[in-house]
Amino acid sequence: MIIKLPNGLFPFQREASLKLLDITSNEKSKQTVVMKSPTGSGKTLILIDFIDEYLYNVNNKTAFIWLCPGKGNLEEQSREKMDKYGAQRSTQNLFEALLNGFTAESTTFINWELVTKTGNKAITEGEKKNLFDRIAEAHRAGISFIVIIDEEHSNNTAKANTIINAFSPKHVVRVSATAISNSRFEYFEIDETDVIDEGLITSAIYVNEGVEDGMEIKDDYDCLLELADKKRKEIALRYKEKVTDKIIRPLVLIQFPNGQPETIEAVEKKLADMGYTYDNGMVSKWMSEDKRDLTADLTKNDGTPVFLLMKQAISTGWDCPRAKILVKLREGMSESFQIQTIGRIRRMPEAKHYNDDLLDFCYVYTFDEKFKAGMLQEEDRAYIPRRLFLKEKCKSFELEKQIESTQYGGLGERDVLQKIYNYYVTKYKLGKDKEQNKKLLHELGGYIFGDKIINKFVGGVYVLTDSLSESDEYKTAYKNVDGRNHRIYLLHSLENISKSILMQRDSLQVILERLFRKQFAISPHKLVSLDTREYLAFIVNNERLIKNDLDTVTGEIIEQLSFKTKPQKFTFKIPEQCFYKYDPSVKNETEYSKNAYEGYTSGFATTVVRSVCELLFEQHCESREDIDWVYKNGDSGQQYFSIVYYQGMGKQRLFYADYIVKKKDGTIWVIETKGGESKGKDKNIDKQIANKFIAFKQYAEEHNLHWGFVRDKDNALYINNTEFCEDMADEHWVPLKEVF
Repeated sequence: MIIKLPNGLFPFQREASLKLLDITSNEKSKQTVVMKSPTGSGKTLILIDFIDEYLYNVNNKTAFIWLCPGKGNLEEQSREKMDKYGAQRSTQNLFEALLNGFTAESTTFINWELVTKTGNKAITEGEKKNLFDRIAEAHRAGISFIVIIDEEHSNNTAKANTIINAFSPKHVVRVSATAISNSRFEYFEIDETDVIDEGLITSAIYVNEGVEDGMEIKDDYDCLLELADKKRKEIALRYKEKVTDKIIRPLVLIQFPNGQPETIEAVEKKLADMGYTYDNGMVSKWMSEDKRDLTADLTKNDGTPVFLLMKQAISTGWDCPRAKILVKLREGMSESFQIQTIGRIRRMPEAKHYNDDLLDFCYVYTFDEKFKAGMLQEEDRAYIPRRLFLKEKCKSFELEKQIESTQYGGLGERDVLQKIYNYYVTKYKLGKDKEQNKKLLHELGGYIFGDKIINKFVGGVYVLTDSLSESDEYKTAYKNVDGRNHRIYLLHSLENISKSILMQRDSLQVILERLFRKQFAISPHKLVSLDTREYLAFIVNNERLIKNDLDTVTGEIIEQLSFKTKPQKFTFKIPEQCFYKYDPSVKNETEYSKNAYEGYTSGFATTVVRSVCELLFEQHCESREDIDWVYKNGDSGQQYFSIVYYQGMGKQRLFYADYIVKKKDGTIWVIETKGGESKGKDKNIDKQIANKFIAFKQYAEEHNLHWGFVRDKDNALYINNTEFCEDMADEHWVPLKEVF
């Protein structure tokens, strides 16, 4: 066990170390072990103890590879801790390993970016070959490898997987504060309450203390920064009262999702007005492209800076126990929140509680509508990418594909305005009475009117970090619209809507103003008449509703033959190699001999990586004797087969049909799969299904191809290649085996 800690490990740490030892020493255990370790639980010490115990008790002819994310120099910090607390175990970095090799009982600390980042020159091609030589050399010497992946959520990629596989490790130990249970891995987690009980992290997280439900706010940034500074001063004063033998200066982290210059400048100005600047040493900045006044004592308890401006760059791999308050700013309306960032403010500066809520809590101030755990979802981490190579018989296949023409921009602004106007009038039964229209939009569509921007935010005390991302209890704050200060919100909302419907933001703004803003009084398309402040609040508060309605307009059927501008045409050939998602938990794996790629198996066609309809279709093709090969097309990218269609506003968009099938008689089929029906409910979520169907039909007729839309119902497949109808009860949907 660790011999250089005065009091040894905490019981939960020792228990975790022994759990890792039990799993990795059991021949029946799965190769990958996942440990969920809350930030602040001392995972580095746990891993150091595990390494020491494994080498002493299980197999001393083992070399450990400790992989860390590229942010925060975590590999250097981890190595320093092992050198300080470990039992004289050998440590090295990657370059030393290239020089000396991977020896028994060594631990090599490697920054992921040295081996995976495109363009990184830290390892040349020759040195990469040398890396593999060193690995082979170790294997020949009878040395086994165990790979430890610190902050495992940070590098779940094909390149990372290649590096891991190169070591042919006996076990892979993945550790993260946001790990997710998966049946194909060994999994256990450290109870966060155990970490709290030992005083290593704060007893709770207080979100938006002092922000009352229904309060009016003039400016987001001013309000949050003032609240944070007030709390910082309270904590600093209490430390002076409670801790008399040393200085503990609480640090406020200010997090910018994207770090837009105007946002940073606004915060810097506000801090300067409050008396905090770079010049007087009270402010530091740590962003990937801009590090300023990062003092040597920044992470020490008595460090000088009291505000640190940051992006996501230090969401992992950074230890500053005096960090006590997080201000999470918005630059748009729906940025992702990385829950790991909370871990930066949960550590206790002296690894103990003070029996004082002010000091034993940490504090978050934000007006984000919802906390989101900024981590991969379970379905995204339940597969691994694998490269497959095309069969020789498929290499000569060619088919014409289309991409958008650069000479046509869609319907004119006037026509788009008319379509949107007609949609709103029809859907919400609107007329000429502007006030009555407001009532109808509110009652039938949920649209909000007024001159205040509405903020919904989380508030309250939370013990467990994960509970933040799951919270669905919100308070509401209102901001009186200030055209100068809040115009940025309007621009973000317009940008989000315009991306969804493929329209220039300026054109969208003109159209929305003609529909809803009083300024354009002579417009015959005026639905409601809002003044400038009301209009700004209307767009911001109703962004989601407007986007959904305009998405529906783009999905309206448009005559695909009515445009003279033809798409560009190119020759499509099936890519000679392709990455497909593979489900390693597949059972009774069988080869899919009909697939166009060598080595394609049922592991590439499970519900983890395919929709139900795709899964059923691939199984159907595999069972057919008359099929020569099946190619699964990509979803986007110039190397894949695409057809141009027109969405409801006349914009050209690309449609990637799911499958190309060649039968043994030479017949070519192109198939698109869509969500079908389940328990009487429509599973299709594609609003463009009708326009794609029409364009697909036209393309197939021009190229003399067989084609069809395929959907599933009651575990059976149906095809339609005649007339579009979304209702699967319609006669145009017939059993697949009758046509295909």
